[in-house]
Amino acid sequence: MKTFLYRSMIGLFFGGFFGVMLTFAAIYFGNLETLDSALFVKNALGSIFCGWLFTVSPLYFEMESLTLPKQTALHFVTVMIVYGVLAYGIGWMPQGVGNLLLFIASMLIGYIIIWTCFYFYFKNESKKMNDDLQHIK
Repeated sequence: MKTFLYRSMIGLFFGGFFGVMLTFAAIYFGNLETLDSALFVKNALGSIFCGWLFTVSPLYFEMESLTLPKQTALHFVTVMIVYGVLAYGIGWMPQGVGNLLLFIASMLIGYIIIWTCFYFYFKNESKKMNDDLQHIK
């Protein structure tokens, strides 16, 4: 529970920070003079929630009672459904079947790339640790 709360606080902070930085970038690079306050609040809350989601959902990978394929499937389904509903509801994803299919394809490709990078990183780290253990006398 302590890990969940710690990660929640980190995720809320980074989600809010990222949302504000995107707003600053939109103002600066988009030459915006005014902002729609309701739209700002909606996007800020969405960014904060996404920060929380993406820092808490990897806790599946710390559940030793689940196999790696089960952990991955649970994480993938959780992220896809929750982020998909959020992105659609806020307006980050345009309406339409074609946009939905594009969203699913891009999320799937992105998820596969990120998961593969993490897999090889941790595999390399465990190889290094095992090699170090072999050299302990």
